[in-house]
Amino acid sequence: MTQTTVVRTKDRASRTIEGLRKFWRVFSQNTAAVIGLTMFLIILTIAILAPWIAPYDPYEKVGLPMQPPNEAHLLGTNDVGQDILSELIYGSRISLLIGFIAAVVATLIGTLVGMIAGYYGGLVDEALMRATDVWLSFPGLLLTIFLATVLIKTPIGGKIIYTVIFAIALNAWPGVARLVRSVTLKIKELPYIEAARAIGASNRRILLKHIIPNATPIILVAVLTRIDSAMLTEASLSFLGIGDPTVKSWGMIIHYAMIRNAIVIGMWWWFIPPGLMISLSVLSIILISMGIEEYINPRLRESM
Repeated sequence: MTQTTVVRTKDRASRTIEGLRKFWRVFSQNTAAVIGLTMFLIILTIAILAPWIAPYDPYEKVGLPMQPPNEAHLLGTNDVGQDILSELIYGSRISLLIGFIAAVVATLIGTLVGMIAGYYGGLVDEALMRATDVWLSFPGLLLTIFLATVLIKTPIGGKIIYTVIFAIALNAWPGVARLVRSVTLKIKELPYIEAARAIGASNRRILLKHIIPNATPIILVAVLTRIDSAMLTEASLSFLGIGDPTVKSWGMIIHYAMIRNAIVIGMWWWFIPPGLMISLSVLSIILISMGIEEYINPRLRESM
């Protein structure tokens, strides 16, 4: 490695660190965003440490069915005698995993479509955007239910959960595509992009070295906002019985509580905790995305 390369690497690292420090200065001034981050980190910690903090194996019968909260089972047991608290703790893993992977896949698809449409324009832009408009014309949840129902017949990798993730991602990408396209249209008209073209930079280099880095903050916000919608969609699918019955997600816990008439017989400890965890997770992500958006758009800070 030459000395020039080392200097460039150190300079890039220092700029990255300074950028992170600037971001944290702005982000930490937003009390709501800090609260959201704290909430999300707590939920994430629960998910990571689930095997160590869950009192029981959520898939094993450990008590009598339909027990109310007691010393042995703080949230009681379900209809087959499984510990609901353990289900809730392990459910954080599945719900967050589905939300994150579906959001990333949707954002990757949307970014690819939006960036190509915005950068190349013309017939390419027209064709891709009309396809996006057609996709957006379908009701979101109904489209996801249809995709999941069709795809579950041949589950991806033999796992229904992967199929559910893919169905959610297929429904979520058009909004990202339109957002990234609008950002790309603005960036490609900037003077330094024209200068890059003038010196012979290829389209691939311009996209990778200039367009994507400048669009990254917007893409990050898109990922965050798709995580909460993906979690809500998964909960809706599971509630309707379209989720993976072999995994413990918060939505699937609510599903089994409903079909066993937990509301009718007053077993609030079965359906309220998972619903509360979904709400808190979604709220935390919304607050975090608001903090990031405030950093991206300085005008929001000026108005506060």
